[in-house]
Amino acid sequence: QLALVESGGGLVQPGGSLRLSCVLSGFRLDFYSLGWGRQAPGKEREGVACISASGIRTTYADSVKGRFTISRDNAKNAVHLEMNNLEVGDTAVYFCAAVHNWRCPEADEYDYWGQGTQVTVSS
Repeated sequence: QLALVESGGGLVQPGGSLRLSCVLSGFRLDFYSLGWGRQAPGKEREGVACISASGIRTTYADSVKGRFTISRDNAKNAVHLEMNNLEVGDTAVYFCAAVHNWRCPEADEYDYWGQGTQVTVSS
């Protein structure tokens, strides 16, 4: 069976930082691009960041460029999202995801999703 488990969410003030982690089990990560998406109440889920299977290429939503950094550790079957200078608009449930493709998907077209971890940015 396959599993993706996120951790690291919580409550933080605007301008603060959080580091999300996701451990994936049940499959080999070498040929999977990995990403993070988020969903706020009443809104559609949107892609936040993605890292290609090779780890060479990364993509980010315009709203988080320069503030978020995605990284992967194939040896530990993990993907991370470092979030800096957080804004109220970043409040959402964050999901990690995987797709069996060398490249990142065009628009949240992943094969597998985790259950999510809540990130709340508030003063």
